[in-house]
Amino acid sequence: MPALPRRHFLQTSAALLAAGGFARLSVAQEPKTPPAGTPKAPARPPALQPEMVQALVGAAHRDLAKVRELVEQTPLLVNACWDWGGGDFETPLQAAAHIGRRDIAEFLLAHNARPDLFAAAMLGQLAAVRAALATDPRGPIAAAAIPGPHGFTLLHCAKQGGEKARPVYDWLLAAGVPEVTFKPLPFIWPAGTKPPGTT
Repeated sequence: MPALPRRHFLQTSAALLAAGGFARLSVAQEPKTPPAGTPKAPARPPALQPEMVQALVGAAHRDLAKVRELVEQTPLLVNACWDWGGGDFETPLQAAAHIGRRDIAEFLLAHNARPDLFAAAMLGQLAAVRAALATDPRGPIAAAAIPGPHGFTLLHCAKQGGEKARPVYDWLLAAGVPEVTFKPLPFIWPAGTKPPGTT
């Protein structure tokens, strides 16, 4: 058998090695059958009805009695999130936060609402606000500038909290956060659509 030229040998060897690597990769990525007796993930119930989500988020701006009624009927609503349009997302707790409804926020938290930075600011939870802002690699000023639902800022929510939230408000200003309570959200209109009144 004639000897292979060195260049041809190297090319062939590299191709075989690569093919073997891909073969091993494809075998490694094949789904594995779970061992017998492994419990299956439970089936998920259907998504919450959008009308219920919108009703709770709307009520969380102003009506504790309605919030109580809706959460008692459907406890999982407490962490629902409504898109008012264009990515203006809001949870019931965030609604209570930017309005300054401590009573509604405390009810929601007592019924397993996930803690929220805007609510922490309104409730005067300075340690929570400082800890959350410290996690942003850009620093607390940049993190505090991110607008919340409807464009209301963290400073706005602290202001809405009144005297109990004054330490948060004062700390934000001392940290250099601009005294801005509202920033328009950067809506991006889907292709083929445009704002009303534009041509």
